[in-house]
Amino acid sequence: MPKKYEVFFKSIGRKWFLFLVLIIIIIFIYNQVVAIWFTAITLVLFLLSYIPVFFTKNKMLRFMKGYYMVEDDTVAKEIRKPLREVREKMFDLSQDQSKKKWVIVFLNKRYIYFNKVTIAKFQELYHEGYSEAEILENMKDYDLRTRAEVKSIIETLKKLERLGERRTSVKQRQDQLRFLD
Repeated sequence: MPKKYEVFFKSIGRKWFLFLVLIIIIIFIYNQVVAIWFTAITLVLFLLSYIPVFFTKNKMLRFMKGYYMVEDDTVAKEIRKPLREVREKMFDLSQDQSKKKWVIVFLNKRYIYFNKVTIAKFQELYHEGYSEAEILENMKDYDLRTRAEVKSIIETLKKLERLGERRTSVKQRQDQLRFLD
């Protein structure tokens, strides 16, 4: 059970904007110049409160770009942020990735980031006619572990219209390999 003073401060914290408007109105009645300055300072402080969010997102992206593949729980641990907050930021990033070289996929209730080197190699193998199993086998060095990850990357890239058509189909490639042996 929370203590009374905690409840009091939390209720003030939820209604801080109303208290601020009330204080500005009272100050405005007595001295308009001070109220204008107080309002300007408040707006500047309010805008400055968004700067840490901007730096956190950049810090997270810089961290993720250092890995071929990284999951949301690893990111949360490394940048010391709550998992929920990291997932929200990764969701936001995944909504605006159509022109990015990296990809974020949602698989098994977690977000997975793949950097641009991994995606470039993946696209190369896909266009050469490799099947999902062959792509997985060739991408072991890039930290791909399951066929579900391969399928989710294909689906995401197709949805973003970044995959295109294969130059060689899987069947054609398998026939070529059979005749070479």
